[in-house]
Amino acid sequence: MNWQRIEGNWKQIKGKVVEQWGKLTDDDLDLIAGRREQLAGKLQERYGIAKDEAERQLKDWEKRLDRLDH
Repeated sequence: MNWQRIEGNWKQIKGKVVEQWGKLTDDDLDLIAGRREQLAGKLQERYGIAKDEAERQLKDWEKRLDRLDH
């Protein structure tokens, strides 16, 4: 699933984000509003991980969404 579709369907996808990253709050999700860079930044902040690790996790999550979408 490309990021434009994720951003466009953010309200529906937020639940999947919380399933994957439960430390994110509703306020975090509202601030992220489907923006990939914002999500990566919040992952770094909440989980204490480096930028490259946040990017890796996001790529893996996107691939899983693609499999669910097809």
